[in-house]
Amino acid sequence: MRKKVFQSNILLLLASIIWGFAFIAQRVGIKYVGSFTFNGIRFALGTISLIPLLLVTNYRTKKNKLNKSQPKNKKSFETFKAGIIIGLMLFAGVTLQQLGLEETTAGKAAFITGFYLILVPLFGVFFKQKINRSTWIAGIISLAGLYLISITEEFTISRGDLLVFLGAFFWAAHILLIDRFTRKFDALKLSLLQYMFCSSLSLIVAFISEDINLNSIVQASVPILYGGIGSVGIAYTLQIYGQKYARPSHAAVILSLESVFAAIGEFLILGETMSFRAYTGCILMLAGVLTSQLAGINGYRQTKAVKSQ
Repeated sequence: MRKKVFQSNILLLLASIIWGFAFIAQRVGIKYVGSFTFNGIRFALGTISLIPLLLVTNYRTKKNKLNKSQPKNKKSFETFKAGIIIGLMLFAGVTLQQLGLEETTAGKAAFITGFYLILVPLFGVFFKQKINRSTWIAGIISLAGLYLISITEEFTISRGDLLVFLGAFFWAAHILLIDRFTRKFDALKLSLLQYMFCSSLSLIVAFISEDINLNSIVQASVPILYGGIGSVGIAYTLQIYGQKYARPSHAAVILSLESVFAAIGEFLILGETMSFRAYTGCILMLAGVLTSQLAGINGYRQTKAVKSQ
């Protein structure tokens, strides 16, 4: 069992590295193509890369009689509707993130995007969920970090940082909707549908508002391939298999390292650095995220222990 846990942690670490460096791919890609073109092709490739995993999963669950408990046509329509809803949130999140990356660094974008991990439990207020003290503390720590990263000494914020920050709210809504819908529908099918919808909507906007040039797409092929096949197809698959045996506390910490790897990639590949003030903010935001994630896990364990008594 220990070996499986170790292997799961390695898979999650690889996924975290891939996602962290995906911010670099996004930053490089927009030098050649528009944001909507990049996202449209990226998620189209991501959709295609998930098809083999979907086929394997369907083959394994073919004989599951539970799938026949609901009329197939009704279930398919409900799954499609859910996929469109979360796809809309995904589209809003990636669009704001990609547009923001045109005017901010990859490292900053990664840490600011990570704020959604704080927003998710805070949004629980609207669903009449009790917010524990650790979550509020995590929120305050993260806001302090966000201030150091984005707000200048003249009390101004760049347009890029603001767009990425607004995108974090859609990422939070995206996570909450996924949590709701995956209780009823197949997670992999939902992922495929949301990627298809996000790709289609991005390409429609790209055809209307951007100049799509084949030569530019070829120049951006490496970032696009990485963002599509690597970030969506490979990393998503690693996460599915990685979380099977990983301890929740380990998974939360490892996946939170995504922003750290983005900052490392930014320095190694792009040669970009942040100020000491910004790095301090990054550390505070990471501390806030870890506080929130680990507090949630401890709360789950306590609830489980009470129920088992």
